[in-house]
Amino acid sequence: PKMAKYQFLTPEWVAAAKAIREEFEGESPAPAHSVRMNQIITEVPFGDTDVKAFMDTSDGALNLDLGELENPDLTVTVDYETAKAIIVDGNPQAGMQAFMAGKIKVEGDMTKMMALQAGAPDPQAVEIANKIKEITA
Repeated sequence: PKMAKYQFLTPEWVAAAKAIREEFEGESPAPAHSVRMNQIITEVPFGDTDVKAFMDTSDGALNLDLGELENPDLTVTVDYETAKAIIVDGNPQAGMQAFMAGKIKVEGDMTKMMALQAGAPDPQAVEIANKIKEITA
């Protein structure tokens, strides 16, 4: 059966992506780095506001959701197309290029961001990423 597809970062997409991650809960190795990161995604093609999301691995699991953390290690502001290339297409190159071009703004602890870029993804992360690609319109 073909999976339903959702527009990247809509609440429906976030819920579907979360469900995929939960299928693998307990099977993935713990994240290599502890980081609390807020993301502000600009130029979103739906709604009138930026989308705020966060990633928190400080409790040894990967937590991703809409909203924001208090006292994050870093805050990354990125445009929608770049975020989609990095998150859905799994293209870290796009992230680096956008960063060099000044399209990604980072406030806070840069070393945490560099650490995130450095790790090789585990096979589980790759499988999760592929499933998330399938649900993204």
